[in-house]
Amino acid sequence: MRHFFRFDTLNSPVFPFSQLHAGSHVTKGNRMNKKVIAGLISLAFYHTSSSATESINLDEVVVTATRTSQARENVIGDVTVIDRQAIERMGAGSITDLLRMQPGVQISANGGAGTGSNVYLRGTNDQHVVVLVDGLRINSATSGTTSFENIPLGQIESIEILRGPASSLYGADAIGGVIQIFTRKNISDAPVVSAAAGLGSFNTKTAEFGISGAVSALKYGVNVSSMDTESFSAKRIRVGKDADDDSYRNLSTSAFLELALAQGHTWGLQFFESKGHAEFDNNYENFGEQTLQSYAFTSKNQFTDIWHSTFKLGMGVDDSDSHARPNTNPASSSYNPSGISQFRTEQQQLTWQHDIQLPIGALTLAYDRLEQDVDAQSNVKTTVKKQRNNDSFLASYLANVDKHTLQLSLREDHNTQFGNYTTGGVGYGYRITPEWRITASYGKAFKAPTFNQLYFPNFGDPTLTPEKSDNIEATARYTGQHFNAGITIFENKIRNLIANAGPATSGCTFGGFCPINVGKVEILGTTIDGNWNINDNLLLSGNLTIQSPRDEETDQLLVRRGNRYGTVNLMHTWGKLQWGSEITGASTRYNDTNNTKAMRGYMLVNFTANYKLSPEWKLEARANNVFDKNYIIAYTGNTVTAVPYNTAGSNLFVGLRYSMKH
Repeated sequence: MRHFFRFDTLNSPVFPFSQLHAGSHVTKGNRMNKKVIAGLISLAFYHTSSSATESINLDEVVVTATRTSQARENVIGDVTVIDRQAIERMGAGSITDLLRMQPGVQISANGGAGTGSNVYLRGTNDQHVVVLVDGLRINSATSGTTSFENIPLGQIESIEILRGPASSLYGADAIGGVIQIFTRKNISDAPVVSAAAGLGSFNTKTAEFGISGAVSALKYGVNVSSMDTESFSAKRIRVGKDADDDSYRNLSTSAFLELALAQGHTWGLQFFESKGHAEFDNNYENFGEQTLQSYAFTSKNQFTDIWHSTFKLGMGVDDSDSHARPNTNPASSSYNPSGISQFRTEQQQLTWQHDIQLPIGALTLAYDRLEQDVDAQSNVKTTVKKQRNNDSFLASYLANVDKHTLQLSLREDHNTQFGNYTTGGVGYGYRITPEWRITASYGKAFKAPTFNQLYFPNFGDPTLTPEKSDNIEATARYTGQHFNAGITIFENKIRNLIANAGPATSGCTFGGFCPINVGKVEILGTTIDGNWNINDNLLLSGNLTIQSPRDEETDQLLVRRGNRYGTVNLMHTWGKLQWGSEITGASTRYNDTNNTKAMRGYMLVNFTANYKLSPEWKLEARANNVFDKNYIIAYTGNTVTAVPYNTAGSNLFVGLRYSMKH
C-alpha cells in the first residue's frame, strides 16, 4: 500500500498520504545490458493487433487525443490503443504489466500483486500523468498518483494512452500525458453473457462474470471480477516478519445504464468500484485496504445537426486504510493506539462540453469543474482536512482538409490554491502520400503541487508553485497493406520542478527532504514502433524508446528511469490455436538521485497461447519470465542495507473464457 509512514524507495520520508518521491532529480548512467540492446534495437515494431492477420485498424475511433471521437488515421497526438483481446492475453497479470509493453512507458512496483505501482510516461515523473476511468479522475490528491495496482484487468474494455503534454485539454498534471481506461460496456440489444475463470502460480485464482443487454430503450450491463493470490514476499528478504508471502485479494464491479429518450438524446449512469486488500513487508504484519470508486450521470444531446452537447456530473474516490504497528505512547508525536491510518480523497467533477460542426472543421467548447477534498488521519495528533476547487474553460479546434490536419487548443484554469494558469497546444499533420504522413506539435502543460507537498504537518509548503513544461515533437509514419511503422522525436523541458530535497525550515522539520521548487529537467527522446504481417498467420510487432531524462544541472538520470526500453512480439495463428512470444526489457536505471544505487538492465521472455474450443469457448494460457530472470525495478531505500523489492520469477496461468455470440 502507498499510504503509511515509513522511510521508503528513495530514502526520503514517506508520509501517510503517499510515497513522496525525492526522485525529481536525475543521473548520468548510460550503461546498458548488451543483451537488451541486441534483443530490442534489432526489432522495433508496435504492439497493437489482436491477431496475426490484423494490422492497425484505421477505422478505429480515438477519444482521448482531442476529447472528441476522431478517426485514428487523422490523430496528430502520439497515441496507443490497447484492445480487449490484448488485455485477455495478459491472463492474471496487472495493468502495469500490460502498460510496460507499450511505447514510452516504464513502471516500478514495491513487490507483487496489490503493492504500490508507479507509471512513468516518456521519462516524466509518476505524478505527471492524468489517469481517467471512463472520463473521471480517481487518483489520490495527497500523493498525486493513481493506485494502478487496484485497477483490475477484468474490468477493462480498452485503454488509450496519449503521450505528450495535454494540460490544454485535461488541466493540471498532464505533463507526460493521459491514460484513459474504459470499463467493459457491451452495447447489444440481445442479452449477452461472458465469464472466465483461471488458476495460476502463487495459488492465484481469478473469476469474471458479465451480462449486458437491452429492455426497450434501456441498455444495461454489469461486470464482476475477483482475484485472490498468495503472491510472494514484497521484499527480497526472508527475515522475521518479512519471511511471509504478502497476499492480495480484489473484488471489483462496474455497471452502466443508458436510456434513449429520443433520437440523439440519451441519459446514462456509470459505476466502478474496486476493493483491494494487500499485505506488505514491515516490522509488523502490515496490510492495507483500499477502495477506488467512480460514478457519474451523463446526458448526451444532439440539439441540432451541427451542435452536440455532453453534460457529465460525477465523483472519483480513493479511500484507504493502512494497518501498521500500534503506537501506545501518548507522549509520542505519532501516537496511534489502533495502528490504523485513514486517508480519503473525493473529487467531484462536472463537465459540460459542446461540439459544434463548422463549415470547415469542428469547434469544442467546454467548462470543467473539479472539487478536491482530502480527509486524512495518520495518527491521533496528525489530521488534515483540506479542499481546493478548480474551474476551467476550454476551446479547441480540429480540422481535416484534404491532406492537412490542424488541431488547436487553449485552456484557462483557475484554482483556489495556486491561482490562474493558461495552457495551449498546436498540432499539424500532412499526408505526403496515401502511405506516408508527418505530424508536428507543440504544447504547454503544468502540474499542481499535491496536498502532501502543500499541507502535510511539519513538511508541506503552501508557497510552492506549479511545475511548468514545454514540449515539442514530430512524427513520421508509414501505413501500408502489410507493414506499419512510425518514429516520434520529442523534447520536454520542465521548470519549477518540485523535489523533496530542501533544507529544514520553520514549516518543515525533515531537513534534506523538504519540498521545494528546484531546477529544470530536459527529456529528449525517440520512440520507434511498428508491425509487420509477415503472412496471413504471422505478425511481428514491437517498439523501442531511446530517451535521456536528465536534470540540467547535474546531468543525472531521473530516478527509476532508463535510457532504453522496449518490447518485441511475435504472434502466430494456426487454425484454432494462436500462440505468441513477448520480449520486453530495459537498460540500467537508478534508485537514487545521485545515480549510485544501480538497477541493472533486464530482459524478460513471456509466452502466450489460446485455443478456440468452440465459437464461444476459449482456453487461455500464459507463461511469464520463462527463463526465471532475477531483475530489480525498485529498492526499499538507498542505503547499503537497502534491499530490493521482489519481482516475480517464472510463473504460469491457465484460464477458460466464455463469450456468448449473438
